[in-house]
Order: sequence, then C-alpha cells, then structure tokens
Amino acid sequence: MKAPKATKPPKVLISVDMEGVTGIVHTSETNPDRYDYERGRALMTAEANAVVAGVLDAEPAADVLVADAHGPFRNLLPEQMDRRARLVRGKPRSLGMVAGLDEHTDAVLLVGYHARAGAGPGVIAHTMSGDILDVRVAGRSLGEIGLNGALAGHFGVPVVMLSGDDVACAEFEELVPSAVGVAVKEAIAGSAAVTLHPEEARKRLRAAAAEAVGRRAHVPPLVLDGPVAVEVDLLSPFSVDLALLVPGVSRAAGGRTVAFTAADFAEAHRLLLLLVQLASVKPG
Repeated sequence: MKAPKATKPPKVLISVDMEGVTGIVHTSETNPDRYDYERGRALMTAEANAVVAGVLDAEPAADVLVADAHGPFRNLLPEQMDRRARLVRGKPRSLGMVAGLDEHTDAVLLVGYHARAGAGPGVIAHTMSGDILDVRVAGRSLGEIGLNGALAGHFGVPVVMLSGDDVACAEFEELVPSAVGVAVKEAIAGSAAVTLHPEEARKRLRAAAAEAVGRRAHVPPLVLDGPVAVEVDLLSPFSVDLALLVPGVSRAAGGRTVAFTAADFAEAHRLLLLLVQLASVKPG
C-alpha cells in the first residue's frame, strides 16, 4: 500500500491591534505616552497568547507568526509571548499591520481590531490614523478590517477570525460572513463599553482560534480585483496638498478628498501607508 502524502504544517499569521482588546476603552490605555499604557500592553499580549494557543490546539505543528499591529508596532511584550510563536515588530513595514503575510500563508487572524472611522458607537473607531476620515475602495468605505482583509486576499489568503467589540465584529461579518467573530466587549460609546473579564475573553479567543483555523478551507479570501480605485478623505487641507505631490494622486470632489488608481490591492495599500505618513506632517 502506498504511504499517504505528507502534509506541510500550515503557516498562520496573527495580526494584533490594541483598541479591540477586552477591558480597553480609552486612548490612555493605548498610547505609549499615557499613564495606563503598560496595563494595555499586558492585556494585548495575553490575548495574543490565547490566540496562539488556540491555533496550536488545532494545528500543533503550525508555523505561527504574530504581527504587532498597533501604533508604533512595538507594544507586545516579547518576553511574555508564547515561545512557540515568532514575533514581527517595528516599522516601517511594506505590509503594515499584516507583515509576515505571503502567498504561503494559510490563514490570517485579526485580534483586538476596531471599527472603521465614523462607525459609532465603536470603541476608539478610526481608520489607520486620526488624520484619515475615510477610505473608499471602488466606492465602498473600508476600515483596517477591510483593508487588511483585502491585502490578505491579494495573496489568496483567507481571514478566518476577528476579535474586537461588537461593532467591529459586525463590520467583519459583512465582509467575510463565513469567518468567526469574537466580540469581547459591547460598545456603548467611543470611549465606553461593557467588557468581558480578561480571563473569560481569553478562554473564548482560544476556542474560537482553534475552530477558525480548523475550518480555514471553508472561508474564501476577500479579493478586490485590480485596477483598484481609491478615495481618501483627509482631516487637514494641508495633508491634501502634501498628498498631491505623490505621482498618480489627484484632488477629488470636496476639499479634503484625494484619489488614485492602483494596478492591484498591494500597490493601493502601499500608497495608503504613504498617505497616512504624509497626513501626520503638520504645517511648519
């Protein structure tokens, strides 16, 4: 009898943001220069570890990468991370929040994510930075959930799970109905929520991660075919002026909107990262 063909262990990427972590409701818990940031880091790291454990419950031989995806990308505490995973940290990174992703990745999980800008009452809802009011791809408003999901889809990789508040989970479900959503808190306002106890949230995250990775073959990638038409609403007219210095970017209707067309979503995403950096520059 012929021996069965060996299967390669899956490669799994876990992208971890901070605003959607249970217990976190205010920017004092997410910004490095604020008083409660260290507690936020600890909560974020513990949720990342719960998801790592769940992935490895389902696939003990999996190659697990964890991408620190909040702010400076240097939030997760390396010495407290599950030693079975590798950590991607620091910036700039061409793939931003999903650095480590490639065509060999089998599944992506988004942990601690938040709703897009303007999606009230989502907790600390925003899109990429406070200087971006909206991003529309082919006329559809997308936040970090949709943008990173589409970047994964560019590589043919499904996003199989997301955790965050209930508003973020609803946004995710609309984009990827067959994936697993884990609401670790219920949004009341931009800086208020009813949250699960951290230990209960981690228990649910671990179980959901195992389920999501186990059924990854049943979740289609979020693919946005090129050419990709993008519009970005910027907070400051000065940011618009800077954006217009980038080849291919033009002014659209409205004083705060710029537009460009990219050959594919990876190119569109790189341009978005550049516009975010330009939007952080203030008039001299």
